[in-house]
Amino acid sequence: MTKEKISFVYVTYIRSTPDKVFEAITRPELARRYWGHENVSDWAPGSKWQHIRANDDRTVELVGEVIESTPPSRLVISWANASQAADPESYSRVTFAVEEYDDMVRLTVSHDELEAGSGMANGVTRGWPAVLSSLKSFLETGQGLDVFAKPKAA
Repeated sequence: MTKEKISFVYVTYIRSTPDKVFEAITRPELARRYWGHENVSDWAPGSKWQHIRANDDRTVELVGEVIESTPPSRLVISWANASQAADPESYSRVTFAVEEYDDMVRLTVSHDELEAGSGMANGVTRGWPAVLSSLKSFLETGQGLDVFAKPKAA
């Protein structure tokens, strides 16, 4: 039986340039400043990529492959928990579309091929808004948000 697949789409507007947005996603030293992780790859189609926690233990949390890379306008990657890397069914797909929009950038992140109700689907629906808000803050002010923050108890 085929499992139900869902998609997540997030659009944000950032006062920046397409080059700076693309670099913030693909350069490890920039991604760590707003994401708390480094995205590591040579970003050529067919290459592997890793999402590595930017702390002392440098845990590889996510893995995948670069499906398409057209700097600075488009990046498509496969995406899976490192613990599930051997299972082809565990992979989803993330597309970053970077468009110049007057004096800013419209960044559309589409995360599709997610298994409905999975831990990954639940995680990305909470994670992407925080990460992309932090990216926007980082590019506009030089400082990202704490993407690991938790709600305060009432």
